[in-house]
Amino acid sequence: MKKLLLFVLSLALFAGAAFAQAKKKAAKEPAKPAAAPVTVIVAAGEASGGVDQALNANLERFLGVPLEITAVDREAALKDAKYAGLNLDYMPLYLLGKTKLTEEKFGEHVKQGYLKDNKDFIIFEKATRLGTHMNNPRKPGVLELFVMSQCPYGAMAEGRVIEALNKGRIPEHIKVDVRYIVSEGGGEGKNAFRSLHGTGEWEENIRQLIIKDKYPNKFWKYLEIRNEDYQSSLWDVAAKKAGINPKVFGKEWKRGVELLKQEAKYGEKIGVSASPTFLWEGRVVTDINGLAGIPGLEGIANASPKNAPSAPAGGQC
Repeated sequence: MKKLLLFVLSLALFAGAAFAQAKKKAAKEPAKPAAAPVTVIVAAGEASGGVDQALNANLERFLGVPLEITAVDREAALKDAKYAGLNLDYMPLYLLGKTKLTEEKFGEHVKQGYLKDNKDFIIFEKATRLGTHMNNPRKPGVLELFVMSQCPYGAMAEGRVIEALNKGRIPEHIKVDVRYIVSEGGGEGKNAFRSLHGTGEWEENIRQLIIKDKYPNKFWKYLEIRNEDYQSSLWDVAAKKAGINPKVFGKEWKRGVELLKQEAKYGEKIGVSASPTFLWEGRVVTDINGLAGIPGLEGIANASPKNAPSAPAGGQC
């Protein structure tokens, strides 16, 4: 019995020492930061599909903590006073709950005007690569492809469209319209624009807009030839091969400048800044992979043009 009591006592002493050591160790280790609360307002029927996993990963890396995500249906949000005053025109809408951490991390972004906020949230409007403009006018059967004319990813997307058109894989009721990503001002000259790849890019945008305006039946042929070396200064050679007199661009330049100004305004309204970006029927913003789920556009998603510019698939400028 004496031995048993000694054994039990030694166990108790050991357990007490172990507990004290664990408590001391726990006191030294800082508590793990709490997850960042995120509310994602999504379109009806998109309780999971409206959440952007890529954006989630980026936010977690930037904040250094996991996200605690709550998806809220847009129809419910419209009736909830908590979300009054928010712009619910574009879905999904990310709302990062205000905490000491989130305000420290994003306070300067809000101060500089890159993000908005209210008393409860830091607001990420049009922050996702894919989404839906809920109130835009519908454009039945229209696929708009937003590009920068000297972006390799944009040229790749155009190449897929061209192959699908050449092989008759796009139904006749669907129209594909190339749009240009550009901003007004900031360069040399009275009518200069700002474009990621410089003056040569926005000047090429103007040439392509002139062709679309005056010779729409030659546009895709010109683009096919031009994109074989889209950074080349020999645009006139591509024009001649497409059956277009290069002198027309000088005569129509002012008209082209006005058309590019319209592109700048439209791109700003839609909120597009990455090349390529697709807009289906005026509302749905998607990418190449997303086209595979839209009837009639599978031919573009599955195209693999032989002479496509070299660039990693799925990338954007």
